[in-house]
Amino acid sequence: MKNVILSRDRIAQQAAVLKALGHPSRLLMVQALCNGPLCVCDLTEQVGSEMSTVSRHLSQLKNVGLLTDRREGTTVYYELRTPCILQFLHCIDGVIDGETETCCR
Repeated sequence: MKNVILSRDRIAQQAAVLKALGHPSRLLMVQALCNGPLCVCDLTEQVGSEMSTVSRHLSQLKNVGLLTDRREGTTVYYELRTPCILQFLHCIDGVIDGETETCCR
């Protein structure tokens, strides 16, 4: 892999994305959205939290650029803007399972 020196601003942006992913409920939402768009009510049911809490989590994921949303009447649907994030999560699974030789290559 090429050795790249990142600016402090870029590193801060990366940290913001990682921070947004740093909550179990948000990771669950990202995993759920890998199958396609879902509304807040569907995600609320899957996460098991109040709708207002789920909405705040979704806002954090959207603000860092991981999600997009679209409105259909009164329903808002969210979807992954960056499906490649699932590869990153797969790499993390490799680290957890001690199988780092197969991830991220």
